[in-house]
Amino acid sequence: MPITLPPINRRQFVKRSLALGGAAMMTSRSLAAADSEGARLDQNRVALLADTHISADPDLTYPGTKWPDSPVKESEHEWVNMADCLAETAKSIIALNPRPAHLIVNGDCALSNGKEAEYKEFLRLVEPLRAAGITIHVTIGNHDNRDNLWKLLPFLKKEQMGIQAGVLELPHANLVLLDSGRKGILGEEQLDWLAQKLDEQADKPALIFGHFNPYPNRGVRPIKGMRDGESLLKLLAERTHARAYFYGHTHEWQHDQRDHLHLINQPAVSYYFGKGHANGWVDMKLTEMSADLELHCINREHEQHGDRRQVNLNG
Repeated sequence: MPITLPPINRRQFVKRSLALGGAAMMTSRSLAAADSEGARLDQNRVALLADTHISADPDLTYPGTKWPDSPVKESEHEWVNMADCLAETAKSIIALNPRPAHLIVNGDCALSNGKEAEYKEFLRLVEPLRAAGITIHVTIGNHDNRDNLWKLLPFLKKEQMGIQAGVLELPHANLVLLDSGRKGILGEEQLDWLAQKLDEQADKPALIFGHFNPYPNRGVRPIKGMRDGESLLKLLAERTHARAYFYGHTHEWQHDQRDHLHLINQPAVSYYFGKGHANGWVDMKLTEMSADLELHCINREHEQHGDRRQVNLNG
């Protein structure tokens, strides 16, 4: 099953906030204000995040536009504070009414290689979401380290460790969360498991999530697709109830379609690769007919803020 962070009660949250000090208490007050509005949870609403890339240092900024052969001039790189981006995202999600009952972080929670200190900071930043009643699901990305994350989740049972894949059954669709690991490989065993699960639950539309892009990125930064991406796409193409594959890794907001299958490239919550590109999260609302997607940019003045896409769940 995927790594799942269940909601926590207010007493747990306030106790931890007091221990952490000022920044956490600021979030605590924001949460209390949101709670006073009587927000409810919507099982048909899911917040979609990817590539939070949290550092152990909450003050660290990073020039995501600076990579080999980047077209951005040395003097024009744009620096982003990753912790601030996740905190702002959490604040905007908590303010929703109704709130999403579930939130998916589609890989790369950590900045470097999944150090324990990075996960401690990540878990601190998502605690207000959990205190707001939201269940968080995490897929594994190339910057993640399962063992270090497991160490910080004492409620996780040993039999739940290993490949982090599972199915989240919602009223209008099944969400299948995959584990593409550090090297972008699903493997035959996981592909066989996916085919079996999809065939067993063919009576409901399926939306599939994995961190890696299934084919070479067509965006600003060239990134190879996962090694068995073509096998994944063939498997999904053969099953018309598999309506979309959601992925991160490329830090861009893109949308393709191959026959019935939509391919949704989630933007990074943290930094972006192209100068002036969008970073943020996606609000997904599920109905019997569709998955309606809306991009929420960290910078609400960005031209793509509020951009909408729709995935048809039938026909």
